[in-house]
Amino acid sequence: MNIEELERLIANDENVHLELKKTTGELKDGMHTACAFLNGAGGWLVFGVAPKSLKILGQEVTDNTQREIAQALSGLEPAVSIDIQYIDVPDRLGCQVIAMYFEAFVWGTAPYTYHGSPYYKVESTTKLMPRNMFEERLRANKPNYYAWERQSADDITIDDMDEKLIRVAIRLGVEKNRMPATALTEPLSDVLRKLELMNDGVPNNAAAALFSTKLRGYTQMQLRLARFRGINKIEFIDNQRVEGNFFQLLDAGMAFPIHTIPSWRKCFTAPLSLKVGGLAHSVSWRLARHRMLQNRSGASTVASFA
Repeated sequence: MNIEELERLIANDENVHLELKKTTGELKDGMHTACAFLNGAGGWLVFGVAPKSLKILGQEVTDNTQREIAQALSGLEPAVSIDIQYIDVPDRLGCQVIAMYFEAFVWGTAPYTYHGSPYYKVESTTKLMPRNMFEERLRANKPNYYAWERQSADDITIDDMDEKLIRVAIRLGVEKNRMPATALTEPLSDVLRKLELMNDGVPNNAAAALFSTKLRGYTQMQLRLARFRGINKIEFIDNQRVEGNFFQLLDAGMAFPIHTIPSWRKCFTAPLSLKVGGLAHSVSWRLARHRMLQNRSGASTVASFA
């Protein structure tokens, strides 16, 4: 960049893509802005221009100045490689403007922080990034690590787990040679931890969804069961809502058409086996009118038409 290009760059004053600082005495604030550029649409950070008057002043750049800049940039995480440009000021001998360009954020990459704090731009203002925005970007960067099922369950403890159901699952795992026999006698907390169903002693959402006996407020673990007259969803004959863990919902969804529509028993080519405690759900069916739907609340729906 030369002095003419710099003049064109600063002509429209500070904005979402441009931050001006008088000297590197404002280096710390400048790095907050650099972090915001990296988390946003990118932009130029310029030292040596008065923000209000837009006068190009420049400053003396020494080895110490360059070391301070390098040290400041090292506070950005993840680490970035920046091309730092030094522009001579024609009418101020020995003075230079320091310009740095920071690339725009790419969704799905890790959000940037400066000394552990994330920043973002709101018009020409640099602000601390809200926690929910930062966490959203973390989840986008590592969707598996930050997935809902890995998060700690709210207001659910190990005492809310259905130990009998868990022990049956362990027994079946041992029988299928997928778990060691020692798992049969291990404490429940150790088993859940090894299955990655605990976070620091607290069950995660996956554990709650599979085995919890206390799931109020979990809209994902609700099942709507309905029987309608005709071929649309206008007139209800039966309408139920079930809440529970995965195995309870599975049993309820499989049993509903059998209990409410006796004629559907003829649709089965093999006996129906429903055993929650044994985790055995074996059904062979020819139910052409059975539908699994998903509503906006996150709850599943089983709909049948008479």
